[in-house]
Amino acid sequence: MEMRGKTVLITGSTDGVGRYVASRLAAEGAKVLIHGRDAVRAKALIDDVVQAGHAAPAFYQADLSSISGTRALAEAVTRDHQRLDVFVSNAGIGSQNDGPQRQESADGFELRFAVNYLSGFLLVHLLLPLLKAAAPSRIVNVASLGQHPIDFDDVMITRGYSGSRAYAQSKLAQIMFTIDLADELKGADVTVNSLHPATYMNTTMVRAGGITPMSTVEQGGAAILHLVADDDVAGRSGLFFNGMSEARANPQAYDADARRRLRTLSLELAGLSSRA
Repeated sequence: MEMRGKTVLITGSTDGVGRYVASRLAAEGAKVLIHGRDAVRAKALIDDVVQAGHAAPAFYQADLSSISGTRALAEAVTRDHQRLDVFVSNAGIGSQNDGPQRQESADGFELRFAVNYLSGFLLVHLLLPLLKAAAPSRIVNVASLGQHPIDFDDVMITRGYSGSRAYAQSKLAQIMFTIDLADELKGADVTVNSLHPATYMNTTMVRAGGITPMSTVEQGGAAILHLVADDDVAGRSGLFFNGMSEARANPQAYDADARRRLRTLSLELAGLSSRA
């Protein structure tokens, strides 16, 4: 895909791998829409892009830990743009952000499930008209090799909580959603794929977990950009990648009944139950 002139929204793009991807796409001439909670970080990214001689990205400030904040982001993007060529769902929090204890979103959902998965689920549904208007267009869900099966009797992990389990469950939910959405979008010329970009990149999230980085944002960014723009994945949908290579996710991702249960729950939690 030739990126010049294309409109790309990247959530969680004021830091880490999202920032790198935003910078690269701006350098290729894309109209980049960046998202984050921190306006200072956003300004630093915009200044860097402009100083490099490229068009300034547009910043959308939103807190994706709440349904209302997620809806506000979608409304702002829809107000400002008539099409969206690529949506990269990258925003997320790690297993140890703000401590190891169980945390809840403003809506009372387990926080990692809300931010890492449910916000992207809702954003995609709200932005689908823009993505369909730009077809052929692409959706990229930034997931992880760290995956844990969902216990549908305790999705919010009120028992036996651990941050690593919560994070891994949210990432598997993203992959399950990717497979379902690909089926839903057959014939629409909108593809959706998910990936594990790289292991323990040198990001704030990784360092917050007390983990020594093993790879770089450049490595992870290259894998994301592969799904954003490369010709070899054009028309391919519903896949999971480990870096540059197609891979298999946790077996629950391929369980149609588990995906149905997740979809029904997610539509209800996101306030989209009329779509069920």
